[in-house]
Amino acid sequence: MATKVHNQDGWLYDPIYPDASTWPIVKLAHEREAFIKELVALSIENIKEQLGNNPANLKDELARTLYSERIRVSQTPWKADAPDEKEFWSKVKKDMVRINAGHENPHAFGHEDLIQRIVKRYAEEIAGVFDVNAYDFAKRFTTTLFSRLLNASQGKGMARLFETRHNLHDKIHLVGEIDHIRELAKRGTIIVVPTHFSNLDSMLIGWAIQSIGLPPVLYGAGLNLFGIKILAWFMNRLGAYKVDRRKKNMLYLETLKMYSELSLRRGCNGLFFPGGTRSRSGMLEKRLKLGLLGTALQAQRLNFENDGEEAKKIFVVPVTINYNFVLEAQSLIDQHLKISGQEQYYVENDDFSTSTKMIKFIYRFFTASSEIAVRFGTPMDLFGNRLDEEGRSFDPHGNEVDIKKYFYSNGEISKDLQRDAEYTRMLGEEIVKRYHREAVVFSSQVVAFAAFRIIKARYSKMDLYGLMRLPSEDLTIRPKQLMDAVGKLVERLREMYANGEIQLEKEVQEGSIANIVKKGVANLGIYHAKLPLMYNEDKDFQSQDIKVLFFYHNRLEGYGLHKFI
Repeated sequence: MATKVHNQDGWLYDPIYPDASTWPIVKLAHEREAFIKELVALSIENIKEQLGNNPANLKDELARTLYSERIRVSQTPWKADAPDEKEFWSKVKKDMVRINAGHENPHAFGHEDLIQRIVKRYAEEIAGVFDVNAYDFAKRFTTTLFSRLLNASQGKGMARLFETRHNLHDKIHLVGEIDHIRELAKRGTIIVVPTHFSNLDSMLIGWAIQSIGLPPVLYGAGLNLFGIKILAWFMNRLGAYKVDRRKKNMLYLETLKMYSELSLRRGCNGLFFPGGTRSRSGMLEKRLKLGLLGTALQAQRLNFENDGEEAKKIFVVPVTINYNFVLEAQSLIDQHLKISGQEQYYVENDDFSTSTKMIKFIYRFFTASSEIAVRFGTPMDLFGNRLDEEGRSFDPHGNEVDIKKYFYSNGEISKDLQRDAEYTRMLGEEIVKRYHREAVVFSSQVVAFAAFRIIKARYSKMDLYGLMRLPSEDLTIRPKQLMDAVGKLVERLREMYANGEIQLEKEVQEGSIANIVKKGVANLGIYHAKLPLMYNEDKDFQSQDIKVLFFYHNRLEGYGLHKFI
């Protein structure tokens, strides 16, 4: 059993590796130049293989890359883009024209120099760096910031900012299979796969990982965030690798995937948000982006090929980040409704567009008196098998499984991309199932689900978009009606909790229906200017913003709960 320490640095557990020089991420940073060289070589090898080692296919892929990149540079520039973007791609275009016109003396692959140049540029952009001193500073800074803001929320006056009476762990609850995960982290490589609802998730999960004593992880961060000075300073030193969602070409995507694969092979713990972006609807993720998950399969196969019985296993840890309220709920649900209503597609507009906005955003969140739960779920191998503390895999019947054999063909380990793609799809489905079992239900979500379902049933002949246009005076609910609906819902949720199908906060587990409703309405009203649910002058419940109510309701979609109220 791990030792809890609760010290002022924010650690909840002792670090499993106190000596930073032993961290794989530190070793990778010291070998960055050699790592990038290997990354470029392996990426090009993969690209050629996928193109059938055909010069004509390579030429066509270069043309597509050049075309898409010139559009990106001219139409969707970001502050974080390199200052010489236009010059680089103009030079690539001129060189490609010369090669195509026969003014160069190409070798077997006439366009290979261009491929090399482009992939190297992508690799340099993607690859992060890691600075132990910056990590220690960031750890102290983040913990101090969160703690000061928490104390500011407990009383009046800015003086509260400089008190330390309230422990951060009283607000942010780290729960779940923590001891098990710590043991596995000593024996293999951990991939943390969290749910994603808020721009605060990255900062919060990073703090949670260090707080339970795990070494730092490599994680992907949107390149757009590097245009914000304060974020860029931290991320450029903390191992964040850059992900540019504007770049859809094969050369970039293969380089990005190879970065992930190669870092996992070197034992660096990883963090993926497999949903790809924040949940616009408020629902738990149902469909995952499988590209980076697939790199874990390739890394595991190569570990077995190269290291035999000494090969490290890769373990997957689903994590649910659970909030009573989400600051971005209004803008997220607006985007979801526009997409699902086919009115228009959105362009991702990050709420952290400046350092000032980011600080205000964090301040608003932590000064709201509401709890957060980060639940570290049951870890599994890459095939969804249960693990013991030594990292051995077991099937649902309790039989030990040698996962190396999953990669066998004709009695030996072989590369089979189609087979591994199917394994990755199955892993994605298992992660989604785990999210639903590991999600922590708060009273705010229970009340929102019951209230929205009552209103929806009242206007059963109206479609969702008509419902969203109803005036606030038509969105009232009698207290007894809401209490009865919440009571039925809680009864079912408690049954599910007893069966291990879902997790509940203490109030929903044990509290009275009256207290659940009172706490739920209070939490829904903490931040939003127009309240998703409130008490009106007649002592009825009323929604001032049914779209936001719908967002919080959606967290409990997928459990069949509508049948019980």
